[in-house]
Amino acid sequence: MRMKFLAGIFLVALIGLVTLLRPTDDSPKNQMNTSLPEVSSPEVNRKQMTAKIMRVDSVRTNNHIVQKLNSSPNILNIDHNGKEKSHYIKDQVTVKFNQLPEKAELDRLLKAVNGRLLKKSDNNLYVFKSDSMISDELVSFFEKQKNVNYAEPNFILLQNQPNDVFYQKYQYNLPMIQTEKGWDISRGVEDVTIAVIDTGVDLDHPDLQGRLSKGYNVLEGNSKPEDDNGHGTHVAGIIASKINNNEGVAGITWYNKIMPIKAMSGEGHGTSYDIAQGIIWATDHGADVINMSLGNYQPSSVMKEAIRYAYNKDVVLIAASGNDSSNQPSYPASFKEVLSVAAVDANKNRAAFSNFGSTVDIAAPGVNIASTFVDHQYAALSGTSMASPHVAALAGLIRSYNPDLSNREVMDLIKQTSDDLGDKGKDIYYGHGLIDVVQALESSYKQKYPMGKFSEWLERLMLIFN
Repeated sequence: MRMKFLAGIFLVALIGLVTLLRPTDDSPKNQMNTSLPEVSSPEVNRKQMTAKIMRVDSVRTNNHIVQKLNSSPNILNIDHNGKEKSHYIKDQVTVKFNQLPEKAELDRLLKAVNGRLLKKSDNNLYVFKSDSMISDELVSFFEKQKNVNYAEPNFILLQNQPNDVFYQKYQYNLPMIQTEKGWDISRGVEDVTIAVIDTGVDLDHPDLQGRLSKGYNVLEGNSKPEDDNGHGTHVAGIIASKINNNEGVAGITWYNKIMPIKAMSGEGHGTSYDIAQGIIWATDHGADVINMSLGNYQPSSVMKEAIRYAYNKDVVLIAASGNDSSNQPSYPASFKEVLSVAAVDANKNRAAFSNFGSTVDIAAPGVNIASTFVDHQYAALSGTSMASPHVAALAGLIRSYNPDLSNREVMDLIKQTSDDLGDKGKDIYYGHGLIDVVQALESSYKQKYPMGKFSEWLERLMLIFN
């Protein structure tokens, strides 16, 4: 009888205290794994970091790339608005066939264009080079062929390299977006992978050891995506530099793996074909999030097809909006399946170089960002290239904490929980606002456990009755 009486009291208490026992906004913080290593003082890590960071004049580097393309006899360009240009290879064409062409058909086409086959993929996508025709003529020829779905130039996408770089003493970017508080909720998990489509990664960098999964070098067709530029290593370090290892800088995630995909050359650019193949390879090999700190102003069909392929496979796609202070839509960022990221400075103001417009979805720190660099070094860079991986890292944390969310749900959650900047609501400079790691993860928790965990209810009951 005594046991039944106590059980009755327990049941009444449980029902009567539902409102009291509902998890508060702080409840996710109670879910931190207490066995995880303690976070060191940010000041200690910053002091260790600053002596190793070098200054990189990426303004000169970026301008040199553009000038080289503009003056190259092998490169043509599309002038979009008198200022922004998209470049493509003069004597090449990318062709998507409806069906795999027979050898006889292929031989006929090659003879007709006086050319040769450079590359082909499993999805009937081919790249041809001609010894006598320019790209526009090749496009016109192939568009008339019955077995051709589409034909377009082999576009060149540039790394969204910074326009204003200075030596930066501290990693202001982490506390600005509430990263350290967010670590109380989620530090990521190893089986949620973030692919970086870029110039590769310094595979032996001490601050990235143990943080890389198997990658791919699209340019050479092998599994060694070694960085010979520095851009990709910098992007990867923002996401996943090792934390509390007395080495360099701190990344945003503790445990998410980086999948390095080399689709751009040491000169800092790559073709639409190669970058599209990188997206497809990453998708087929388990990427949960893909970061693309690259772009141009031409909505390539090859890129659009690869983006849709990844999106339909539930991959979260993030891209830099561009660094020309232009409202010209940049791609792949402006595709609807992609989160377009603008950059802000240490004062939460729009970075002077950051592109703007209705296609901008979200903003993140992108000025003077310290991270890993090629040849085991560290560097401070600026650009929407640096802003984009902040968002990719947040997507990785969210998918780690609530893997049941779809890619669209993750993207919507990031936008809905942002810190509104500029004009109220979505605007052309900041999109929905500055990402907020804590708000995003807490919202993810509430979606996963709308009534809280049963273990939390029991714990609160025990506290009350004790």
